[in-house]
Amino acid sequence: MILDNMNIGFAITGAFETFDKIIPKMKELVEQGANVYPILSFNALNLDTRFGDANEYIAQIKSISNRKIITTIQEAEFLINKDMIDIMVIAPATGNTIAKITHGISDTPVTVAAKLSSRNNKPIVIGLYASDGLSTNASNIGMLLNRKNIYFIPFRQSNPITKPFSIAFDIESIVGTIKMAIDGEQIQPILM
Repeated sequence: MILDNMNIGFAITGAFETFDKIIPKMKELVEQGANVYPILSFNALNLDTRFGDANEYIAQIKSISNRKIITTIQEAEFLINKDMIDIMVIAPATGNTIAKITHGISDTPVTVAAKLSSRNNKPIVIGLYASDGLSTNASNIGMLLNRKNIYFIPFRQSNPITKPFSIAFDIESIVGTIKMAIDGEQIQPILM
């Protein structure tokens, strides 16, 4: 099986409305034999929102992964520098995170993990969830589309009528995108 003993860094940023759907995908990866190393942005770690309590999500993630959650820059550096990760997943990836990754800003556990994974020539899978994906962040997405070892989970406008600039990735395509990225292939179509 392709995911047996695959070490997957799974980073989650602050698109809180996706958490209830992302966590079962982490579980699916573990059930398929992957070792999941969770990494949380500062906001994902600390903020309670109308979508849920941060401590409840943390407990679920710890239970599924059976690992300590990476929550600091130092922990992310240690994990990646020890070459423990075969592939990095960032889902959801907010517009803020995308902008930072595009411009080499590494000031969170997630952006440090992405930068070091890139340096180590490891695949990075990105699940875009950005309210400004078709406006302010469109140029950043375009730049990442042209970078080596960056793979996108298929995405679309989240609601063309009420949120015409918002992009949301297809959560159901996470596992398939990871499997293809391991083989150096971009799942198609990218735009849904």
